[in-house]
Amino acid sequence: MGSLKAILKKLFGRIKNERLRLNILQAIPFWLASLVTGLFAVAYTRLFTLAEEGTAFVYHRASWILFMFTPLCFLIAWWLVKKFSPYARGSGIPQVMAAIELANPRQISKVDKLLGIRIIFVKMTSSLIMVLGGGIVGREGPTVQIAGSIFRKINAALPEWWPKISKKNMIMTGAAAGLAAAFNTPLGGIVFAVEELTKTHINYFKTAIFTAVIISGLTAQALLGPYLYLGYPDVNNLSPYIFTAVALVAVISGLAGSIMSKMMLYILKWKSKFRFNYQHIIYLLACALIIVSAGIFINQNALGSGKSLMTSVLFSSHKYSPWYLPILRAGGLIITFTTGAAGGVFAPSLSAGASVGSMMAGLMHLSATNSNIIILAGMVGFLTGVTRSPFTCAILVLEMTDRHNVIFHLMLAAMFASLVSRIIDKHSFYDHLKFQLLHELKDKEKEEGPAAIANE
Repeated sequence: MGSLKAILKKLFGRIKNERLRLNILQAIPFWLASLVTGLFAVAYTRLFTLAEEGTAFVYHRASWILFMFTPLCFLIAWWLVKKFSPYARGSGIPQVMAAIELANPRQISKVDKLLGIRIIFVKMTSSLIMVLGGGIVGREGPTVQIAGSIFRKINAALPEWWPKISKKNMIMTGAAAGLAAAFNTPLGGIVFAVEELTKTHINYFKTAIFTAVIISGLTAQALLGPYLYLGYPDVNNLSPYIFTAVALVAVISGLAGSIMSKMMLYILKWKSKFRFNYQHIIYLLACALIIVSAGIFINQNALGSGKSLMTSVLFSSHKYSPWYLPILRAGGLIITFTTGAAGGVFAPSLSAGASVGSMMAGLMHLSATNSNIIILAGMVGFLTGVTRSPFTCAILVLEMTDRHNVIFHLMLAAMFASLVSRIIDKHSFYDHLKFQLLHELKDKEKEEGPAAIANE
């Protein structure tokens, strides 16, 4: 450590401006963490894609195998979380939100339970096994927790003599970089950090968050290419009345996203009363069989994250979805998320919203271009109903498609969805899960004492 200090002193010793030297030293951990985050995001993306392709391969070659394979995957994914890292369960975004709230010297031991090296590998492994089994999970929320963990561990590893960096800002910046790298949406990552994660004025960490998003995003692009998450749907020559349809679909999808979130919370509350492992095992095996049955006997789009569904309705001639597909997508997400394994809700919520928009487009007999904007509005509306982050949702879908001519349509959808979702619940799904995590950590501390939490 002394040699490192000597090397850095020689490197920066010629910089006469003390403030500049301090800023560079404080920026280095952000740069390093952003680079590592980009690498992890790329590896996770490729593995996730391979897992989904593996599911599709089994489905088309011998779909009956899924009746054994999917329950086994669900069981292993749940066991990994329960055995090795209970706080790796679910999305990952509520854990980051809770960690930000707890990021102070008095409660830093609790942060280390929510963000860490073990979290990263359990999160990736469990979610990959879930999607391999056909589970309706996404990788975006997990990438946020993975990135937050990387930034947190690099911050914790800094020597005592290093200029101090705010733990809270480090975690927030990591979350933004993670989302930006996962979706290839730099603006979405920045807006997400400001709207969803922080109550701090952006002036306090704007440089850090900008550089982190840029470095992690460029790292992902260097390895994956300058891809768009969805592509370039045709939204030209829209009808003048389409704003009315956008508003209608936003209301329906926003309510649907909120109701789905409420149902997941009710099921999680009911499951919290389970006292024996066999109860959890019976539940997740039943969930797995329901998912497989829906995928095989009703519609293949009942399986997986839903990205293939979004690309199909946006870029093929099959614009209209059957009435039951939104139920399958939302119901499948409820079932998968409540198993207790790892997996996010971002992409599955977008796909559920796309199915709502596609179904409504069929009911209204819209043209291909009008159908596309309705589908995008459904995606924005449903995700807003879950997250209550309208700006983030609109910007994410905008960057995923690079269709700047419909920014006002997407913002309108986000606004209507945000307003109506408050009818169901004034708090977002992530807020509820964050509150549960904070209470859980507090109760654990009371039962076992601070030392138990710190040493776990």
